[in-house]
Amino acid sequence: MSDWPDGWNDRSDPHGRGSGGAQPEGARVMRHVQRGQVPPPASPVPPVHRPVPAQPQGYDDGYGQGSRGDGYNTGQVYGGGGGRGARPPRVGPAPDWRRRIKLGSLTLVVVLLAVSIGTYFWADGKLKREVDLSKVIERPEAGDGTNYLIVGSDSREGMSADDKKKLHTGSAEGKRTDSMMILHDGSNGPTLISLPRDSEVEIPSFVGSESGKKFPGQGRRVKLNAAYAEDGPELLVRTVEHNTKLRIDHYVEIGFAGFANIVDAIGGVEMDIPKAFKDKKSGADFQAGKQTLNGEQSLAFVRTRYAFAGSDLDRTKNQQKFLAALASQTATPGTILNPFKLYPTMGAGLDTLIVDKDMSLWSLGQMFFAMKGVTGGDGTSMNIPISGSNGGNLVWDKAKVAQLVEQLKNDEKVTVTGN
Repeated sequence: MSDWPDGWNDRSDPHGRGSGGAQPEGARVMRHVQRGQVPPPASPVPPVHRPVPAQPQGYDDGYGQGSRGDGYNTGQVYGGGGGRGARPPRVGPAPDWRRRIKLGSLTLVVVLLAVSIGTYFWADGKLKREVDLSKVIERPEAGDGTNYLIVGSDSREGMSADDKKKLHTGSAEGKRTDSMMILHDGSNGPTLISLPRDSEVEIPSFVGSESGKKFPGQGRRVKLNAAYAEDGPELLVRTVEHNTKLRIDHYVEIGFAGFANIVDAIGGVEMDIPKAFKDKKSGADFQAGKQTLNGEQSLAFVRTRYAFAGSDLDRTKNQQKFLAALASQTATPGTILNPFKLYPTMGAGLDTLIVDKDMSLWSLGQMFFAMKGVTGGDGTSMNIPISGSNGGNLVWDKAKVAQLVEQLKNDEKVTVTGN
């Protein structure tokens, strides 16, 4: 007896029906006959054709695989790594990071360049170019390097009554020179030379800065600061050049208020004071040792002279020391790269700075960095050589001054020493 229903072992289809049959192909081909039993005659069974439903184009079988798009199902169900909820494949080329970095860098450079140019013109526009060196007559020949005449005036312009009281400046009208220095910037390093205000000098012939009238030389010998008081910066430059035979290339002047504001803008200047001193006239009251001076204290420090045995000569040494420290502590990345320090510092200085008409912001920057270099290994600071005094006026050592000027003109290493 057969275990399969009648007709499933029919011989009429010797090749089988393939996958379209109702039973596996093996059951139709292989006959099962029990021993000793004759199988009944087969009755034909019509073939059953079950159509396969048509699959849509791009069919997704739920496993990340489907048809090839031509109606043929690949039957692949593994290895796609996809699945329901998987991220769709990226459309388009991968991002070009090298190009993006280049564009970002270029944008940053353009922004920094624009800010730098804007800052330059802003600062350049604040310079007060009020000194006309073309009015100075009978000038010495120019030498190598650049010579700046740096003047600290006692101008009280823009100061309130409270400011004058706080800074111990008094209320004198007009303005006088409180300090004068020549800064030489050359290939052998910067040299800073103080000119004591009590130096005895000759007032030469000059052209009045306002009247344009020429005044002949009368051989008058006065204190150096009297030249400034008589006819301002132009006569001061003329007097310095006449008595030193050194050509002055640029003039820079700053008043009391500007000096104090610069110090406050950078957060004070650290000084190491070797010996305590006090002075009622300047308001100085300092202990020995390292300390940070604010604007008020700094002004008192550079103005004090009555507390020292050397009076004006000792004061000029303190002025040199302080200005070098101020420049060194201002020209740092922490100030230059910090707009919250840079702009207040520049604004404080430029608001009260007076320069000659040919002074550019670039030249001013060179002067500033030369001042910083005074404390470096190649820098030199000194008083102009003094040979004695005459009724309270300091008399210059003419031979040493001539040697010093010759070395500066030739941009040689300075070997002359001062007081």
